[in-house]
Amino acid sequence: MLKLVSPAFAAGQSIPRTYTCEGEDRSPPLAWSGVPAAAKSLALIVDDPDAPDPAAPRMTWVHWVVYNIPPQTTSLAEGASSGGLPAGAAEARNDFGRLRYGGPCPPIGRHRYFHKLYALDTVIAGQPADKAALEAAMRGHVLAEAQLMGTYQKGD
Repeated sequence: MLKLVSPAFAAGQSIPRTYTCEGEDRSPPLAWSGVPAAAKSLALIVDDPDAPDPAAPRMTWVHWVVYNIPPQTTSLAEGASSGGLPAGAAEARNDFGRLRYGGPCPPIGRHRYFHKLYALDTVIAGQPADKAALEAAMRGHVLAEAQLMGTYQKGD
């Protein structure tokens, strides 16, 4: 069974400020176990379904998209988005319009941030432009998935 954790925050708990727009905006450390033997690559999507206001969400805001992570990889170090990804891994555009991690920066209220890891039976061909393109390329290739949810509200 695929399991995703972070040494920086527990499931359902607040994401430390350093990983947000109010801090250093660095990608948090993540670790996983239970990758199926048949996996050819891993993909990671971090998004916020509570945008812009958790009381009246209108969209899911995409913070980070990483694909073609080698299946033998068991973690991403803090700040991996700034040049520390494993060889072969690549990033797609987030909703900030960048090819890198963009930390939590909720305009109002406490938002939920879902870190979703997928074990795939393929390596993603080409260069998906964004989350939607990656999800389309992953369709029918997901062997397992795991999720870690953290929260953040400005001022935490």
